[in-house]
Amino acid sequence: MMKKLIYMSLVAFSALAFQNCNSASKDSKERADSLNKVKDTTSNIAATGGIAVNQTDSEFATKAAASGLAEVEFGKVALSKSTDARVKSFAEMMVRDHSKANQELQKIALNKNITLPTALDDEHQQQLDKLSKLDGKAFDKAYVKMMVDGHQQTLDLMDKEAKDGQDTDLVAFAAGTSPIVKGHLDTIRKIADSLK
Repeated sequence: MMKKLIYMSLVAFSALAFQNCNSASKDSKERADSLNKVKDTTSNIAATGGIAVNQTDSEFATKAAASGLAEVEFGKVALSKSTDARVKSFAEMMVRDHSKANQELQKIALNKNITLPTALDDEHQQQLDKLSKLDGKAFDKAYVKMMVDGHQQTLDLMDKEAKDGQDTDLVAFAAGTSPIVKGHLDTIRKIADSLK
């Protein structure tokens, strides 16, 4: 009996250790996507509580959350490092607007049992690390380029969800957020043109 208990404990510990090693290589967004895939409403609802949206909608939510988190973090760095008043003003808008959108998305996710990333994913963390090493005009140019690229990707993401999404709350979120992101993109493009 004791040998069997020890054996079972070792098996359980090994499985847990393997799972932790496996998840350690995943970033925050990948972990959220993995957790959402486990929440299968068709067969696993009793074990996981289920998820109230399809996989495409949950992946939209994790991408939008990862992007929103990044915009806030990049904005905070820009507030402390930028030398350009327009860039600082844009960064303030990023922190304010994306924090608000992140909170709205978090409420929807909570109601739908969607797990969202809580930290930057690897790609955004690498961008933040590179950005943090720059100063002055080099920082401003890199930040502005990053904002143009990031906002174009986010706008495409919002427009796709608004058009093709299945969950009405996420579709409404995307449709409502898209014009704000478009306004950000227009503003940062003007700043980018002035920095050339």
